[in-house]
Amino acid sequence: MGWLKRIFGQDKPAKAQSHRSSKATTTQSKSASRPASTGTPTETTAKTVPPERVGLNGEYDESGLAKRVALAFDEEPQLTDIDTLWIAQTSTTVVLKGKVPSQNDLKKMVEVAREVDGATQVDTKQVEVG
Repeated sequence: MGWLKRIFGQDKPAKAQSHRSSKATTTQSKSASRPASTGTPTETTAKTVPPERVGLNGEYDESGLAKRVALAFDEEPQLTDIDTLWIAQTSTTVVLKGKVPSQNDLKKMVEVAREVDGATQVDTKQVEVG
């Protein structure tokens, strides 16, 4: 099914982007990792929306960061959908809740979530391993 579909009930929109950037090569600003604006209302809005509130298509979305993390999980070949884990957000913090099979799975999820534009922390206090 996939993370985005299971948690948010959405299929991946055609032009959706997780806005994942490698923090190891952070010579560009965070805003530079977002698509360049061509002046359409959605893209213009993305310029004024805080990174954690940017939706899958650049629109304002209260759960934008969590949805983009779900999309990033879907796009990561090393991760499969774990139906006992949920993704939420509190401001710029990605919150993972539930149960994962292994510490390695959790470590990879944290790594991927941190790469999503707008994420400053990943909270795993509510995750049970095993």
